[in-house]
Amino acid sequence: MKRVLIANRGEIALRIVRACHEEGLEAIAVYSTVDRQSPHVRAADRATLIGDAAPGESYLSIDRILDAARRTGADAVHPGYGFLAERATFADAVVAAGLTWIGPPGDAIRAMGDKTEARRRMQAAGVPVVPGAVDPIASAAEARTLARELGYPVMVKAAAGGGGKGMRVVADEAGLAAALETAASEAEKAFGDAGVYLEKFIAQPRHVEIQVLADAARTVHLGERECSVQRRHQKLVEEAPSVAVSRELRERMGAAAVAAARAVDYRGAGTCEFLLAADGSFYFLEMNTRIQVEHPVTELVYGVDLVREQLRIAAGQPMRIAAGSWHPRGWAIECRITSEDPAAGFLPTTGRIEYLRPPSGPGVRWDAGVESGNEITLFYDSLLAKLIVWAPDRAGAIERMRRALEELVIVGVGTNQGFHERLMQDPAYCRGEVDIQFLDRRPDLAVAAELGGNLGVIVAAALAEEAARRAGKPTVAAEGYAASEWTRLALRDGLR
Repeated sequence: MKRVLIANRGEIALRIVRACHEEGLEAIAVYSTVDRQSPHVRAADRATLIGDAAPGESYLSIDRILDAARRTGADAVHPGYGFLAERATFADAVVAAGLTWIGPPGDAIRAMGDKTEARRRMQAAGVPVVPGAVDPIASAAEARTLARELGYPVMVKAAAGGGGKGMRVVADEAGLAAALETAASEAEKAFGDAGVYLEKFIAQPRHVEIQVLADAARTVHLGERECSVQRRHQKLVEEAPSVAVSRELRERMGAAAVAAARAVDYRGAGTCEFLLAADGSFYFLEMNTRIQVEHPVTELVYGVDLVREQLRIAAGQPMRIAAGSWHPRGWAIECRITSEDPAAGFLPTTGRIEYLRPPSGPGVRWDAGVESGNEITLFYDSLLAKLIVWAPDRAGAIERMRRALEELVIVGVGTNQGFHERLMQDPAYCRGEVDIQFLDRRPDLAVAAELGGNLGVIVAAALAEEAARRAGKPTVAAEGYAASEWTRLALRDGLR
């Protein structure tokens, strides 16, 4: 394996380019017409256009990506995450073309991609699963019968896909029919499969996942990640380790994740997601058969480069993970910086990044797929970058994240930066008192506080912004107008 084509874009594509270079491999980027100026394109050894902006004409086209591999002489394909990463048909097509697939076998993707099939396999492997159906629901009558047996509330879930698509919580029988119809329609549009199934809804659990790695000889786990801060089943903040997981629980959950991976003959990097109840019981949700967005927090606390391990395993080499139990060192937190407006229900925003100043300093990692001058469109996911910090303990990591968020400046596109700043100041979050419904109970974190009565601060900020505008300097577009944000803007731009 000498030349890797990266079938993706943005921050993960740049992340893979860097790993390839550190492994002594050539990296080939693909790009759509709107991504010509993206950082991953310039960082690669070679780049090739694969189509128009619409994903179906570029990053979701198997034929165009395989053609790019042939034209550039690639001998391997890394899918990253999203797009085609969990399509078994893509994995099969790559192998059929005589290329190395940097990921699990197509059969493993297929088994874990069908959630009902995954539940069957997990039950057979002794992995605990949430009580519910094994097969997709055939009729509304069948759903009503099963829901009564499970007891409300129940969860309607798409049999295929993930990412929170095709999922609905049903509180009582009156809402079941509508939830089935809505979830099936959403699943059909997102995954081309309208199948849905029912399972018991676990009230206020944590979302805890286990990282696994598997080569031809061994399957190991690298501890847990806490992913409970999420909205509509989309993660916003992740950390490793979890305040709710003891060493003994980590080993039990890790053993379950290893058993899950072995049940489908897994290879490479993957993640088993679990619901963790308050009493310490846990239930298998699904397996993500790819590298995860939040993989950096595991890398920082375990000292492992997961993408380089993916490359080694795909090349037939053993992983560089010593035998025996691994334990986390310190604490890492990741904030997903997205082009979204929290005050408007996290609706996506667009525009041109006029100015970007990433944070830096000890213990700060900035994984980004954008830079100043890039246009942000609605064609792709809203993730702009990942801000990750490490410190010896959780309190130190939170303090470091606060400092890093204060340093971060993005002008021209609205982001969720202010949300993260408020979260890092929130007493409940700082105590680790979170679950997957945490943000549902805390809409205040999405909206900046009202203007305070300190007229002097407001006037100073307005004067500073006007002075910066006249001087042609970039200004900081604070999300909302909390007094502390105005104070920081005024100090930074006008009152030095």
